[in-house]
Amino acid sequence: MPRRAATPAPTAPVGARGGGIARYMLIGFFTAAPLWVTWLVFDFLLGVLARVGRPLLRAAAGLITPFSSALSDWLQHPGLQTALAILLTLLVLYLVGLLASLVLGRRLIAAMEAMLGRLPLVQTIYGGTKRFLHSLRSSPVSGQRVVLIRFPTPEMKALGFITKVMRDARSGRELAAVYVPTSPNPTSGYIEIVPLDQVVHTDWTVEQAMSFVMTGGANAPDQVHYESSDTLGARS
Repeated sequence: MPRRAATPAPTAPVGARGGGIARYMLIGFFTAAPLWVTWLVFDFLLGVLARVGRPLLRAAAGLITPFSSALSDWLQHPGLQTALAILLTLLVLYLVGLLASLVLGRRLIAAMEAMLGRLPLVQTIYGGTKRFLHSLRSSPVSGQRVVLIRFPTPEMKALGFITKVMRDARSGRELAAVYVPTSPNPTSGYIEIVPLDQVVHTDWTVEQAMSFVMTGGANAPDQVHYESSDTLGARS
């Protein structure tokens, strides 16, 4: 019997193949993007820890050199130096926290802050940073710490942290100094002074707000107080 010619397999149109490639590339992007952002955050934190601990490690290597040059060279290896600098920095932070929890440690820290108070520029930076971090940890004078404000336009809202409540010298109206962090790095942002009665208080904690900023809003809750109760009452 004569053989029947094989039927050629149907080929996908060029446009369909291109659409499939774009689709898989898009899926790959959304799969890799969270890992990439996570790596950027950890790379930034590890870099800071390594830069802080590296001078201490170099000083230790210099002290060891007269006794063991091989161990000193080993401590100054770039890869190992970064890892040990990170571990050393974490150890120092733990010891500082442990010391600050003791009565003697608090006295030593108070004496150090008194010495820094005699240096104008150092006191400005150190004191301002300490007050800012303390304001995030403590409760504000009025309402919640995490708020929404009209920024950068009246039609938009931005997440912020109330760092201080002041008063207008002429009208006596309460004003709030609000720090608006940028995403995904909350250490940079803007300072806005807005009337306290125009901010929208949320029920978020500082940790939840930081998670919201660092993830680009992905960790936002299902519901949020977008408008104040006064605005809702005026509309009803």
